[in-house]
Order: sequence, then C-alpha cells, then structure tokens
Amino acid sequence: MPFSSLKLSSQLQSALKKNGFTKPTPIQEKVIPLVLAKHDVMAMAQTGSGKSASYILPMLELWSKNLTEGKAKIKALILTPTRELTLQVTEAFNTFGADLNKKPKVVSVIGGEGIGEQLYAIQQGCDILVATSGRLLDVVSKKQMNLSSIEFFVLDEADKMLNLGFAEELELILKELPLHRQNLLFSATYPPKILAIASKITHEPIQVSIEQEVPTVQSVTQRAIEVNRENRGPLLRHLLNSEKLEHVLVFMANKRATDNIAEKFKKYGLSAQSFHGDLTQEERNFTLSEFKAKRIRILFATDIAARGLDIDTISCVVNFDLPRSPTDYIHRIGRTARAGKSGTAISFIAHEDKEHFAVIQKKCKVAMDLEQIAGYEIQGETPIKEKGKAPVKGKGKSKKDKLREEALKNAK
Repeated sequence: MPFSSLKLSSQLQSALKKNGFTKPTPIQEKVIPLVLAKHDVMAMAQTGSGKSASYILPMLELWSKNLTEGKAKIKALILTPTRELTLQVTEAFNTFGADLNKKPKVVSVIGGEGIGEQLYAIQQGCDILVATSGRLLDVVSKKQMNLSSIEFFVLDEADKMLNLGFAEELELILKELPLHRQNLLFSATYPPKILAIASKITHEPIQVSIEQEVPTVQSVTQRAIEVNRENRGPLLRHLLNSEKLEHVLVFMANKRATDNIAEKFKKYGLSAQSFHGDLTQEERNFTLSEFKAKRIRILFATDIAARGLDIDTISCVVNFDLPRSPTDYIHRIGRTARAGKSGTAISFIAHEDKEHFAVIQKKCKVAMDLEQIAGYEIQGETPIKEKGKAPVKGKGKSKKDKLREEALKNAK
C-alpha cells in the first residue's frame, strides 16, 4: 500500500517522497486513517515501528485543513519521556510539514535550555508543542501560556512515562487541557496501570495492535558473552578490534561509570564519549550529532539513550551492564538494525548477572546460548546469595523512589 492510498495531501506526500518514505509501516497503515477520522486511539507498537509518523502525518493533515487567521494558537500537545525524543518528534513535524502551504510553528519544551527562550517562542505563536512533562509544568506555572485551544493530545512512549512516576505530573497537565480533544496513546505495552490512566484520558478509543508485524528485534543478532566484571572493559576493546565494530552504543548502569569508562577508552586511543542526564542540553545535542556523523565511534550511555535515539547507522549495541527492567532490554537493542539494516546486540554476563539475565530472556521471549571468548573466559563460581536483614522503613529512600527522581531529572 503506498502513502497515496491514505488520503494525505499532495504536499505531505511530496515531503514523504523527498525523505525516502515510499510505503507506510503496518502501524502507520492502521493508525493514520483512524486519526484522520478523528477517533481516539490506543496503539501498541514496539520501538522502530514508525509510530511517530503515524500520528504526525494525520495531525498535520487535519491541522492544515483547519487554519485560522491571526497569531498561532497551540492546537497540539505531544508529551514524551525524554529530551531526545522530544527533539526528534519536533524535527519530524518540521520535516513532514516542510511542503505545506503554511508551515506549522513547532516549539519543543525541554529542560537544559533557557525557559525564557521557550516561553518567548510560544508567545510569538505556536501551533504544535512537543514537551517533556517536567519542563512543561515549569512553563505552565508561569501562567503565560494558554492550552485551552488544544485539539490533539499525544502520549508517546506512555509505558515509559507512567512507569517512571509521571502519573502525578500527567494529572496536573490534564487539568490545563480542554475536555473535548482527540487523544492518541502509544505504548510498547499496556499493563493495568496504564489502562487505568488511559481510561481517564481517552473517550471510546480504538485499540490498535500490530500482531503480524515482525518485531524490530528479530533483525538483531543477539549474543550473550560470559565474562568476569573486571574483564568487561578489556573484552570490549578486544571485540572492537577483532570484530571491527565501527559504530557502537554501549549501555552502562550509571552516569559515573559512563564517564569513567569513556575516559579510559580515550586513553587507549579510541574515539569515545559519554552520554547521560548530567550533561547540559547543548552537550547532549552536540554529542549525539557527533555520534550520528560517526565522528564518535563508541558512545557510552545510560538508559536515556534507550528510547527516542533514532540513528540508523548504529551497527552494534552492547549491554555492558544489564538493564534493570526486562522491557528496557528490547528498547536498548532496538537502537540497532533500524531502517531495514541488520545489527548486533551483545550482553556481558557475569556470575552475578545470570539470574537476572534469565528473567530478561523469559519476559522478552528470547533465548541465547552463553558463549565465551578465548582469553577472557569467566572464572570462579556463581556466588550463593545470602539473605540480608529486612530494610527498615523510613531510614532512606527506596530504590523505586530513587529511580523516579532520576527519571524526572533526565526528562526535565
């Protein structure tokens, strides 16, 4: 099915053709007609399935046919969990809307950049607002922005947002929006918590799930290598040389480890850089542009790179540290094998990782044989876990609270 069969204007079809889009993905094929018919939609789609275009294209179509005179008013609000996805969605609106008779004014609202400049851009006239929830609430609190004209409300990566504690922020944002609007939710999964919130947001939504779609991860060659924790760095350097890995994204457990290992690899003469939430937005943008241009060979990153990072030249993803959440495993490895290309995902498995890795394999429905690399074989035995004392309530923040705080900081 070509895009021309989806009743999109010749201007949008022109922009699609210029950017190499010839036919819609399965989710685009199903969702675009529903949005054009002004239905609320709850779509389940994995990373890399083309979900962003499935709402951007029909929203631009409807917006362009209902233009009003005078200064632009905010007609669409898109919420995403990370700054990078916010910027990516903003860029996609500008790319697909480039040939419209009147181009939409799209403003991104994220932390790490001056709030005054963002407010000024909105006040100069804004048609489409793409934002992270934390910074959006900062802007709303200034009481210099009007959301009463919103016609479209989108939650992109809804599962990530709600799992990381955005539910309270979402409630505050919904109070600012008009009751009558079109609601579009996109999520990789719809557990009960998300379904409960979705029922408050949507009105008679049509649910879309691409059952027959081949998951993105099936085009990824997945490997699991046993190695002692202290040998992970040397093993990674060995693999870079022996397997000629050229454009590599390496996921780390925390920001400090990310910085430390990037510095170590630089000392070995490798083009490496770290990427995490403590960098300024300018640093984050510059690092990603350098990585995208292949001037950085190895990017060491925290999970802020697991979603919304659309670079189709990444040849290999390495789980130096396993993700805490099994679903994040799928998002991580989905950073490679994009745009029809093939890719490899390698996970390092130490003794203490084996139990958690078994959970990841079970929940993600993947099966890998554990391999070893000559010269880096795992030594010793899996330690026996001893039961510790039960935590005393009220003596400190829980791991869940710490994760939420970290997620909110990264999203602002």
